[in-house]
Amino acid sequence: MTFACAHRGNSSIYRENTIEAISSAIESGADVVEIDVRMSSDGEVVVIHDPTLERLWGVNRAVNTLSWREISQIRSDGYRIPLLKDVLALFIGKRTLLMIDMEPADPALHALRVVQGSELPLSQVTWCGNDDAMAAIKKAAPAARIWLAWDSLEYPTSSNIARIKPEFLNFEYSFVNAKMVKVAHDLDCKVSVWTVQDAPSMRWACAVGVDSITSDYLLRLQKVIEENPVFDNEPPRPLRLEEIDLALAEEVATGLGKWAARVMTWFDPGEMSFKINAGDIVTAIDLLIETHVREVIKANLKGHNLVGEEFGGKAISGVPNWFLDPIDGTTNFANRVPWTSFSLAMAFEAKPLVGVVAHPWIDRVYTAVSSKGARCNGKLISLENETGTSLSSRIVSTELMAYEPWPGMDRFLDELAERYCTMRIMGSGTLTLLGVAANQSVGSVISEFSPIDHLAAVLIVSESGGVVFNHAGEVDLFPSEGGILCAAPGVAKELYEIWRKVSP
Repeated sequence: MTFACAHRGNSSIYRENTIEAISSAIESGADVVEIDVRMSSDGEVVVIHDPTLERLWGVNRAVNTLSWREISQIRSDGYRIPLLKDVLALFIGKRTLLMIDMEPADPALHALRVVQGSELPLSQVTWCGNDDAMAAIKKAAPAARIWLAWDSLEYPTSSNIARIKPEFLNFEYSFVNAKMVKVAHDLDCKVSVWTVQDAPSMRWACAVGVDSITSDYLLRLQKVIEENPVFDNEPPRPLRLEEIDLALAEEVATGLGKWAARVMTWFDPGEMSFKINAGDIVTAIDLLIETHVREVIKANLKGHNLVGEEFGGKAISGVPNWFLDPIDGTTNFANRVPWTSFSLAMAFEAKPLVGVVAHPWIDRVYTAVSSKGARCNGKLISLENETGTSLSSRIVSTELMAYEPWPGMDRFLDELAERYCTMRIMGSGTLTLLGVAANQSVGSVISEFSPIDHLAAVLIVSESGGVVFNHAGEVDLFPSEGGILCAAPGVAKELYEIWRKVSP
């Protein structure tokens, strides 16, 4: 059974790293409670995460510049900062493990001496954090239980763990997939992940074989673990429209969009390779994101099918089909141009039902559910006030066909110029279409529609009040062939006539 680890105590209910939060987590049946430690100026081990007291305690001073006497007098909303020795007493006679985490190395041996001088058995304490700290603890107490931090996409080897011989490898969950878990298990290490907050990601972590999940939301985590989630490894199967759980699909997709946005801003592009030619590239991060999305959908949405940019697949009639581009604008991403996006949409029989686009570089996640409107970061968006009837002084966006202009694009530019309308080519088809819903352009044209790249954005535009035409001028959110146009209602007809005029 997967451990439920309470991050800094029951921190969604009580202030983190306080006696109240830690006691609540123990009483609620947490398998592990994680706390953080730092040193006061006079050598006391205090339980606090941040290097300063500003965020939680309103005191703009570093912890290590204050004596324990000064720290002990600080109060906020009835809470106080505890000593490690006070926290240890809470665990005596309980089954819950205490995890002591440390960002700097200096508390390591001090904290170990506090534990060794208490009545709490060393076997009931686990240690994680700073590598030098873990090595020092292991040298001083060979029986100490170490959860070694692993923050690399490279798979661990036996030589990596030989010095400390950890019980667990402890990952931020973005570094983990099914293969990483298997590699760790083959090294006789268990796997812990942090900090997992939403239920779909918790189900994924259980299904992928993670041994301990750390979360601020202990009760939610315990409930998910009780579900005993597993991957749906059966082939996609037919469903009726009314059997599709749209609320869960939206929750899954939104969570994945937020996660993918973080990943794109955290990681360098990594190794780059070519698919069809030197203009069609893929990075290690494209593969990382698509792998994770596939695993999360398999853990949460039984019977669904996924078609992805990197690992392929085909849409299947009668089942919910997901269309994924993990990084739209990969050339931008590989060249460190901050104009890329994540696109994920779910459709049933060519009708788009859920769409999510993440624009990580401006910290926005756009979502839409069919007939329920479109949102940006959870707030409804609308084009009601963006229905001007002139293209003059406005922006219309388009994209190249891979690395070449589409037939008629030069004439399209000329026609816009005659109307004093400016054209933009930014390098992400998803964001080009989405720009209409985001009020960043009055219209957009893509010469060849692909549900992988464009379906999510098209649904968001439509649900925000925009107009969507296929190449024949019909309202169509899922064209079977040809291109697609998105526009504000007041200019949609004129822009379509220009597109039709210049197209072969």
